[in-house]
Amino acid sequence: MNPYFKFLNEIGTISENTFKQLSNLSEFKKYSSKIQLAEAGKIPSKVFMLVSGVLRAYISLETGKQHNKRLYSAPSFAGALTSMIKNEPSIIALETLTDCEVIEIDYHGFKQLCENNIEINQLYAKVLELAFIAYEERNLDLMTLSATERYLKLKKQIPGIEDIIPQYQIASYLNITPVQLSRIRKSLK
Repeated sequence: MNPYFKFLNEIGTISENTFKQLSNLSEFKKYSSKIQLAEAGKIPSKVFMLVSGVLRAYISLETGKQHNKRLYSAPSFAGALTSMIKNEPSIIALETLTDCEVIEIDYHGFKQLCENNIEINQLYAKVLELAFIAYEERNLDLMTLSATERYLKLKKQIPGIEDIIPQYQIASYLNITPVQLSRIRKSLK
């Protein structure tokens, strides 16, 4: 069985025919690290199904500082969803932090397919639910968990992350400084 078909069926039930229709809107690509998949200031048109690797969604502040909004590991969906839905330029950029394999899905074609295919429509609803859950959990974590607890949770979500991406990227995601992260890591040894 195709692993992507299997992954999609873990989210929602789709037939092989529907998978073929979705495949017509999709393209498999490999990227090296530090590649922009979506740029801030532009209206995004692609949703990314991350097959392997780690990527980040981030914002750049006027000071030049970047803040990681989300880290994605495979398998997952990534994209500047709010900007695509509202058809507005995004303030969020997507960048690969490691070598990545992704399936790029044309968002507008996907939305058109939603109108005519109940399986795709239900899949979209499930993906939106998962995105909302991740968003809410992230916000609650920032409000209720200590930096150490957030770090331990991230290590559980992305095993070996400290060996995969730079520490400053992890610190940015945790909303702490690299020095604070270093202290946390030292205290856990």
